[in-house]
Amino acid sequence: MRGRGALIAGCLLLILLAFVRVDLRAAEHPALAKARALYNAADYDGAIAAASAARSDPASADAAALVAARAHLERYRQRTNDPADLGAARDALAVVRAAALKPRDQIDLLVGLGQALFLSNEFGAAAELFDTALSRASLLVDRDRWLLLDWWASALDREAQRLPPDRRGVLLARVTERMEAELRGDPGNAAANYWLAVAARGTGDIDRAWHAAVAAWVRAPLRPESAATLRGDIDRFVTTVLIAERARTRPAKEQQVMLAELRSQWDAVKESWK
Repeated sequence: MRGRGALIAGCLLLILLAFVRVDLRAAEHPALAKARALYNAADYDGAIAAASAARSDPASADAAALVAARAHLERYRQRTNDPADLGAARDALAVVRAAALKPRDQIDLLVGLGQALFLSNEFGAAAELFDTALSRASLLVDRDRWLLLDWWASALDREAQRLPPDRRGVLLARVTERMEAELRGDPGNAAANYWLAVAARGTGDIDRAWHAAVAAWVRAPLRPESAATLRGDIDRFVTTVLIAERARTRPAKEQQVMLAELRSQWDAVKESWK
């Protein structure tokens, strides 16, 4: 299984965290403010151009390099798949001085470094960067924190896929533990609800994966702003992955009947908890 990215076609896996809106009283370089605005508007060419202008100002150079790097990463993912964009992102990230950044931008630096590693298929190292960023997640709004949590879990899931089955459980157990803790504090957390079910499946606990999926469907409305997305993700996971795997736990001659029963059970859950 390729994790959340495959299940939702990269919808959340590869959404970059939006840059924080700056306080106009901070007298930020106009070109840097423009670069941030263009990035948030998904005009990555414009953001790169504006950030290049802002880098000429020593006071803005580090934050501008960060904006340029993140724009190159997103342009690489969305449009070009050009190694030159990925290389430009790495080069820009390498010159950013973390001490010169505001605390919120420091988180974006960690995320950008993690994304550059992720897009270079260095999933284990990316997870370490995302984990460090999560330690500062109190500075993030809920949506950005959920996205960062999703990046971290996705990276561990991708790394686990490279390992023999008997070694995957160690990595995915970390995902399970973190998502359990997240749900105790916020039962509506969309990323935690989704990844608890996926991680249980990844460790071979198919029954718990089923129960976690049902619970995620029921808990989704606790956060109305993410309920539809979470339910869509969980429905795809159950119908395209989990039902078939749960049926395969039965003897071969019973599997077709079990498939029909599980589909009926899942439809009943969705009907009962609209």
